[in-house]
Amino acid sequence: MTELFIYPLASRIAGVDEVGRGPLVGAVVTAAVILDPLRPITGLADSKKLSARRRESLYDEITDKALAWSLGRAEAAEIDLLNIFHATLLAMQRAVQGLQIPPDFVLIDGNRCPLLSMPSLAVVKGDSRVAEISAASIVAKVSRDREMAVLDLEFPAYGFARHKGYPTAFHLEKLALLGATVHHRRSFAPVKRALGLV
Repeated sequence: MTELFIYPLASRIAGVDEVGRGPLVGAVVTAAVILDPLRPITGLADSKKLSARRRESLYDEITDKALAWSLGRAEAAEIDLLNIFHATLLAMQRAVQGLQIPPDFVLIDGNRCPLLSMPSLAVVKGDSRVAEISAASIVAKVSRDREMAVLDLEFPAYGFARHKGYPTAFHLEKLALLGATVHHRRSFAPVKRALGLV
């Protein structure tokens, strides 16, 4: 962890992070994790700084050792209805509500907190400063990447397993050539263009 983080006085702290704000396709996926202080996990870091193999290994360890963990999501249609910012907050609420053990404090990666029934704090760069948020970022990233691998089997021409739905040159080329799938976010400009909505 970089930059020392001073933890709040609480006994069950959940870390929350999201993956998938930038892609043109699929849900924004969030995770909430309450770590077990008696079962420490070494090597937690921002999921973006870890190899896919290391993320998978840590995912297994986190989901095995955590006191509680949960996924939350907002689908493409909800993103189009609410916008990506509000859909992300909704997905974070869902992740926290899904925890089998209610936390008494929630630490959120970023600079804004969703409306929750318990105290919360937004932590800028929390995924590299707070172990619980790092764990949540890994669980969310692995979960969403797996969904993109499944979507790739359904729509192999788009290369979702490779770019995870982000607007790479390859993805934009296929979008222009083949049009949008039912899973594309219609409110995002490249998808609008592909559908002739702009």
